[in-house]
Amino acid sequence: MILCLLLAAFSSPVFAGEWTANVVKELDVLVQSCAVVPCTFTHPKEYHPDSAINAIWHLKSDWKKRIYSDAQRDVLENFKGRTKLLGHLSDGNCTLEMIEIKDHDNGPFCFRMELPTGSIDKFSFVNHCVMFKMLPNPPDPILTHSTAIQGRPFTITCSVTHTCPSHVPELTWNRATTDDVVTVVHKKNRFGYWEMESILAFTPEEKDDHSEIICTAAFFGGRKSQTVSNLYVKRTDNYNHIIVPTVAVIGTAGIFAVFCTLMVKRYRKRIEELQSADGRHANQKVSKGRFPSPKSQPKSCNYRQDPDDGDDYMNAVDNNVYGNM
Repeated sequence: MILCLLLAAFSSPVFAGEWTANVVKELDVLVQSCAVVPCTFTHPKEYHPDSAINAIWHLKSDWKKRIYSDAQRDVLENFKGRTKLLGHLSDGNCTLEMIEIKDHDNGPFCFRMELPTGSIDKFSFVNHCVMFKMLPNPPDPILTHSTAIQGRPFTITCSVTHTCPSHVPELTWNRATTDDVVTVVHKKNRFGYWEMESILAFTPEEKDDHSEIICTAAFFGGRKSQTVSNLYVKRTDNYNHIIVPTVAVIGTAGIFAVFCTLMVKRYRKRIEELQSADGRHANQKVSKGRFPSPKSQPKSCNYRQDPDDGDDYMNAVDNNVYGNM
């Protein structure tokens, strides 16, 4: 009897190596959020586990300490209502989801399959277990963008990595203009990790220069994080931002030069007028008026002696002559 059981056991598909499992070994898990553990398994070709297989997830230390089972009564009280299978066993998918992650839900957790009652095919894949690495704070979104040029299309991408594709993070922007276009992309990054992207497209204007662009990531469970980027808008290549100020400066300088020239001419003319006036005054002082000398007075030829005055005249002459003596 014992020999028959041993032969049956060694001839079982499990021991024949036809049952395999592929489970991610480690995941970064956000506390209070959720996690999805990718898991696949294979079975013998002649066996079709549509609904006959019983899928179990348990602690590695003891397969009886179950964190998931079809029979909820067998699940540890701390995990009841927090775990479920996402995949279809008929497709060989044993993916596990866990929500409301506690800081002590480290694991390791292993997958176990059990065939219908009475079968000896019951096996735990203890060499393919997952370990949770707890994140007390959510990861910050990553912003990537090219150079922003005024009047030209511009895109900025906000991305965040997570481990819960069943409840993806929501990415939002602080901009709310009608001209903005937002595209959301969710893609697989690597085994067990996913990436959420939000691409913001708009045409930056001068008013957008030195403005803040904020991307906020809201994770399942209520945790949030955000990243801020300062936007610097480059002026267009027509160099208007250089030409206009330069022309303004040159124009101002030209106007100032014309003003200075007019003022110099005006004051120069005024100086010349003052100098001319001073010259005329000086000439007037030097050129004094000339009065005729008594000697230069012409002798009057209009003297006419009255015959009656001859004696008197002679007497006067004699008096002067003798008087002078």
